[in-house]
Amino acid sequence: MQTQKAPTYLKAITLRDYSDVHGVKEDIKKGMILVLRVTPLAQKNVDELRKAVEEIYNIAKNADADIARLGEERIIVTPSGVKIWRAEYDLK
Repeated sequence: MQTQKAPTYLKAITLRDYSDVHGVKEDIKKGMILVLRVTPLAQKNVDELRKAVEEIYNIAKNADADIARLGEERIIVTPSGVKIWRAEYDLK
């Protein structure tokens, strides 16, 4: 009998305030793929955005997740086992 693997979910989140980082942390722990829209927080407070992104980066790295920027407005975080392609990678 085959065992069914739990699905991996993709979730889009808009960061409006530094307090949103807590929810992002919980979603990273759950192994979700996250697309974070950072523009509202950037328009509100750049220092707060910088602090939030730094914390999310550290959380992702501690969870063996991958994290990258998607253009000017978004950040993507993927769980362990899902890697983000970057131009410098040679996929041959």
